[in-house]
Amino acid sequence: MMGGFRALFLLEGIVASPGTVIGEAYVIKEKKEQVTKKNIADVDTEIERLHLALENAKDEIIQIKNMTAEKISNNKASIFEAQLLLLEDPELIPLIEKKIRIERINAEASVSEAINYYKQLFSSMDDEYIKARIADIRDAGERVIRILRGDRQKVFFTSKKTVLFARDLAPSDTAQLDTEKIIAFVTEEGSRTSHSVLFARSMNITAVVGVGKGVTGKVYDGDQVIVDGGCGKVIVNPTKEIIERYLKKKKAEQTGKENMACFRNKLAHTKDGVRIKVVCNIGSVKGVNVVLKQGGEGIGLFRTEFLLMEREELPGEDEQFEAYKFVVEKMAPRPVIIRTLDIGGDKHIPYLNLPNENNPFLGYRGIRIYLDHPELFKPQLRAIIRASAFGQVKIMFPMVTCLREVRLANLFVNETKNELKKEKKTFNPNVEVGIMIEVPGAALIADILAREVAFFSLGTNDLIQYTLAADRNNNRVSQIYNPYHPAILRIIKHVVDAGHEHGIWVGICGEEARDNLLIPFLLGVGIDELSLDASSVLKTKQLISRLSIKEARKVVSSVMDLKTEEEIKRELEKFYSSKLS
Repeated sequence: MMGGFRALFLLEGIVASPGTVIGEAYVIKEKKEQVTKKNIADVDTEIERLHLALENAKDEIIQIKNMTAEKISNNKASIFEAQLLLLEDPELIPLIEKKIRIERINAEASVSEAINYYKQLFSSMDDEYIKARIADIRDAGERVIRILRGDRQKVFFTSKKTVLFARDLAPSDTAQLDTEKIIAFVTEEGSRTSHSVLFARSMNITAVVGVGKGVTGKVYDGDQVIVDGGCGKVIVNPTKEIIERYLKKKKAEQTGKENMACFRNKLAHTKDGVRIKVVCNIGSVKGVNVVLKQGGEGIGLFRTEFLLMEREELPGEDEQFEAYKFVVEKMAPRPVIIRTLDIGGDKHIPYLNLPNENNPFLGYRGIRIYLDHPELFKPQLRAIIRASAFGQVKIMFPMVTCLREVRLANLFVNETKNELKKEKKTFNPNVEVGIMIEVPGAALIADILAREVAFFSLGTNDLIQYTLAADRNNNRVSQIYNPYHPAILRIIKHVVDAGHEHGIWVGICGEEARDNLLIPFLLGVGIDELSLDASSVLKTKQLISRLSIKEARKVVSSVMDLKTEEEIKRELEKFYSSKLS
């Protein structure tokens, strides 16, 4: 521990994994070793070195995968399958070999250059799957380079309960954390939708990410630290008074956790009796078991892109039907909203032969693609509508911008129903169809679109970045990507008002659905459904039970005329601390 007096200072980052932690800092000061490019004489020997390193890397990943399955869940462990497949990738591995053969450079440099190529290729792409791929590519690539160098596997060792500070944590780093010793982590980089953050939530490790470059040079081993994961604050060298305040908060949180268990089998209601649905987002069929375990009231967003990933051809109708049917039957009679494929130029799916684009997440994606390609759209619609015979299914279209897209999509739905009826297939003829509101253009004409659909779901992750022109994965503009921006709150209220005016319900399936500070505002504007990760269900149900709609509407009145995101966040924090903390 550093000797002498160390001044108090505050760090603010992205809310990642909730909880209040008080402990000592343990700082990982990474030495960024440059990969040295060397000329080689024996190409075959170098390629043999590469393949031996690839096999050793696979062995390590399998060990981490097995450990993750045991510590967390099989569902979370499955993310390491992507890294295993990456180490056999029919595009990546030949690219590395080609560099060795043609450029006659060492395996370390060949791997590094190939990995950097893919990282740059995906860096501007905005998609959950692609984000995971970037982390997987970096993690797997650094592992292979480390093995080629003969370095040992990274281990975080500490003899006491500490708060880990690092530039960033790979999924494999997080999975291996000793939760008896590492009680929280703080990273300079990162997003709240990364695999590392999802692991932290599952492992009940408090986390704040994206606190800014250079923090690991300002914090020292042994500094006393308070991590407030609920609002993204990190207090370094706090005063005795601050520590006392947070000790009380920590005790209240523990009592709250004990009280939360009773909400597992309860439907969510405000304290004045208003019903709010608390449902979950899933990205594969495996996610359904966690939803049921945590008391989710349904599926508010079933991402179906997993059916296209890590394969060489499109899945057929029957394969899709079996996947949807499995989830629908498991959840019955709870509702399941199945989002049609949100694919596009920002997805690396070679067999679709999608064009390369300079700005892919503003390009050819989502509904824009499959309205042009019935051979892609119709089998999925048929599979979803057939699955509606086995439970409460709803269809949702992503990336909608205009009325024409909605009407065309609805024509496809009606056409599909007529086909299935002629074939004497069983289905629910009244299956609801809705759209995601994630494009500002769609939000502004919500009153027009509401006449054509049964529900809206606000996809705030994309809506915020499109509205504020700030890539949510770019640390340089992370301060601009802000859910408390007055424009975002106004858009949310506008969409809810438009939906209700035309008799449809409105949900929210972005990250803001689990933001404790924002939930009072969301309830106040009239959000009917919150769709979030399963680990947040109990906390959210409990929070809803402690709010009245009258109080929530007062929150809306108090923030709608504020001019800056800082003012809005302070007002929301003031309400939360006085009523809910």
